[in-house]
Amino acid sequence: MRSLEEPCFLWFTKGQGRITIAGQTRGYTAHNGIFIPKGVMHGFEVGAQVFGTAVFFGQDASTHLPLSPIHLRIREVLTQQELNTTLDAIQRELDSDQSGNLRAARAYIDLLSVWIERQALKLGDEGVKNDASRRLVARFTALMEQKFRSGAGVGDLAGELGVTATHLTRCCRLTSGRSAIDLLQDRRIFEARKLLAETKMPVNVIGSSLGFTSAAYFTRAFQNRTGTSPRAFRNSL
Repeated sequence: MRSLEEPCFLWFTKGQGRITIAGQTRGYTAHNGIFIPKGVMHGFEVGAQVFGTAVFFGQDASTHLPLSPIHLRIREVLTQQELNTTLDAIQRELDSDQSGNLRAARAYIDLLSVWIERQALKLGDEGVKNDASRRLVARFTALMEQKFRSGAGVGDLAGELGVTATHLTRCCRLTSGRSAIDLLQDRRIFEARKLLAETKMPVNVIGSSLGFTSAAYFTRAFQNRTGTSPRAFRNSL
């Protein structure tokens, strides 16, 4: 579980797996495009046979991009080719040393945003079950993204949402196949991995910054999730 400070588009061209966005898990396969707005919690499996492209739009991304996640299953060959041509053009300009290549890449990225917008309009509400469980879990993951560093537990977050922890966990299992505490711990441990890899913060400081009440508790939680201690993980990089 993670979130980004910019919108992201994933285009899978081979393989299959599962992706969880805002607490809802779905399968993906080849010719699936998935748009994730900034700040939306998500996580996905990438096996050895999975190939594709990830496009990051930047924090100053087009205001025309969708505000909600969308999962596109592109079956029309011409539509697949249109997308692949645009992605190839973006990569070609990024790799180029010609004058104006970054402006050209940005222009193609704007075309990609138009393509996503049009596909989202075609999709409409097809295949989306906006039931109470999904709405609650989407609210839970949004609140979790704000507070996962605070040390708040599932009971605290459920209370802010006006439901019991038991009901929240039941809804999480319905939409993602995972418990509420599993989603929360996964988000905290991903952030811990990121801080261990990208900063020189002491291990105990990282743990306390993510709401773990002691270094020992942080080490146990990290080891349960990753199979190694925080120090060993950092030393292995």
